[in-house]
Amino acid sequence: MNITNRTIAITLSLLLVLSGVGSTAQTVNLTLKEALNYALKNNANINKARLEVINGQLETDEIRARALPQVNGSATLTDQLIIPQLVVGDQTFKMGRQWNGNAGVNFSQQLFNQQVFTGLKAAKAGETFYNLSAELTEENVLQQAASAYYQVLVTREQLKTIDANITSISKIERTVADQFKNGLAKRIDLDRVRVNLTNIKTQREQIANAIIQQENLLKFYIGMPVETEIVIPATELNTISADAQKLSEDFKVENLTQYELLEKQKELLGYQKKAAQAEYYPSLALTGNYGYTSTSDKFDILKGSGSTATKYDASAIGLSLSIPIFDGNARKSRVKQAENEIQQLEEDIKNTTNSLTLAHRNANLAIRNSINTISAQRENVTLAKQVYSSTQNNYNNGLATLTDLLNAETSLIDAQNSYTQALLNYKLAEIQLIQSNGNIKSLLN
Repeated sequence: MNITNRTIAITLSLLLVLSGVGSTAQTVNLTLKEALNYALKNNANINKARLEVINGQLETDEIRARALPQVNGSATLTDQLIIPQLVVGDQTFKMGRQWNGNAGVNFSQQLFNQQVFTGLKAAKAGETFYNLSAELTEENVLQQAASAYYQVLVTREQLKTIDANITSISKIERTVADQFKNGLAKRIDLDRVRVNLTNIKTQREQIANAIIQQENLLKFYIGMPVETEIVIPATELNTISADAQKLSEDFKVENLTQYELLEKQKELLGYQKKAAQAEYYPSLALTGNYGYTSTSDKFDILKGSGSTATKYDASAIGLSLSIPIFDGNARKSRVKQAENEIQQLEEDIKNTTNSLTLAHRNANLAIRNSINTISAQRENVTLAKQVYSSTQNNYNNGLATLTDLLNAETSLIDAQNSYTQALLNYKLAEIQLIQSNGNIKSLLN
């Protein structure tokens, strides 16, 4: 290779690197634990809930500031273009001078204000509310992600089953094709086998596409860019967890985050009622101010010793008492509204308690049903394999028809799909039971 060709080759290589041609997408290995931990760090809903926690802390700081000293400064500069005059009898007197400057500081400190003190307690309870809300968001996201993860695994098992069936029917197709060539089979028999093979290949394509969709949904739930390639390691799905069955013995609705969140909301509504009641209380504040004034007929009020301005200061300190007397029953209405909201929430708590108990009982029942179904479907698959093997042997020996063989093949496929679906139902029921017990984060261990 001469220098010119070598230069061209190097240049093309650099262009390929810079343009990204030939580069592969990022690939991430993803176990269930890794997927859930990724979700805790990257899911948008979880991150938003954590920002709400920060907002709760900032709201507490804002309310706390109302109980701290309030200091404000002010300054004015006025040019009285026409000085007002005071008329006394036949004489007039100018009221002030043309140029006036004022600067001052005002101070106040709440000594007693029931609304502020109640607001501080409510703000602290609000922080706990936001924390519980974030906790509930995390639990819901983990439940969604875990369910999506197992959906991918189970659908992959279905794909393996379909591939095995395609291999089996392909062998039948070759056998029938050879028989047709030798005049031992009819054309319609070969066509029937090929129709079955085409149908199952179409089904395989649908399942393969479903896996891609489920993987994308999983990535969405955990907050991963959809274009990221993931590798989910093979996992044994036909194991029954003893821990999941024990969860039914430890159920207490009071320990669930969703219930605790409602109870905390009830506490906040209680503070809302107290805040409305606090409006009936008087408030007392310490106040103080200091002011400095400079006035002159010339614009020299800011000058030093050579100024013609008159300068003086003033200061005062005192107590400010505010006593609510009558507001047209507005305060009474706000108290009644708060009481009504508390009663509504109590009904929500009753309904949620019943709903959470129902979810737990249903999940527990689903676990038991799934275990029984898995056992029955496992035996059914074994039996279907035996029937298919026997029918295939009889077909090869001329003792069974092609219809019998295809029916046995279909029965085997149905049994395998039913078993795979039973595994999925068990995993989803297991996750639901763990969620209903408030232990979804145990999947992180």
